[in-house]
Amino acid sequence: MLQVYLVRHGETQWNAQRRIQGQSDSPLTEVGERQAWQVAERVRNYGITHVITSDLGRTRRTAEIIARACGCEVIADARLRELNMGVLEQRNLDTLTQEEEQWRRQLVNGNPEGRIPQGESMLEVSLRMHAALDACRALPAGSKPLLVSHGMALGCLVSTILGLPAWAERRLRLRNCSISRVDFQQSAWLANGWIVETAGDVSHLDAPALDELQR
Repeated sequence: MLQVYLVRHGETQWNAQRRIQGQSDSPLTEVGERQAWQVAERVRNYGITHVITSDLGRTRRTAEIIARACGCEVIADARLRELNMGVLEQRNLDTLTQEEEQWRRQLVNGNPEGRIPQGESMLEVSLRMHAALDACRALPAGSKPLLVSHGMALGCLVSTILGLPAWAERRLRLRNCSISRVDFQQSAWLANGWIVETAGDVSHLDAPALDELQR
């Protein structure tokens, strides 16, 4: 059985400011740095063999902290990037027009046609996230990888493993530096392939984690 840990990056300046990041970037806050260290302490003795991260700065910094504790190198994979939020990237949520907010809401309310102008659809995100996850199956036997990615991207990945369409209503909350785990296995009582063991665990954090869309 292959176990893969999924970690969302630590809190960023734009998370705290309620700004839309997408594939734009902002650095971790002091809280975000501490969250990353708390993940590192949590997984230090899990036997992690590979730390694979989105190539954006906020995930790379989170991954560097975790990899240092686990004695691993950081491997970048652009397929783990956040959803491209198109023309709304870098905007504050409170400044969106009614039309712009409708574009954003279509990404979370189950609209199969949801897409921000110049951005990605949830189906496109799902395809590249699954490709990155499936690549873990080619790692040497006994590997235990940890992937560092983003809230929308990871939520889409976990939801689709559960059998939901990529554009399904967003009902899975993955806060900053939450830990999830998915396993590739064959079971008499579960469907063969990827299954969800845990999702959104924040018990290792010493303070409530922010979520840019849930305050």
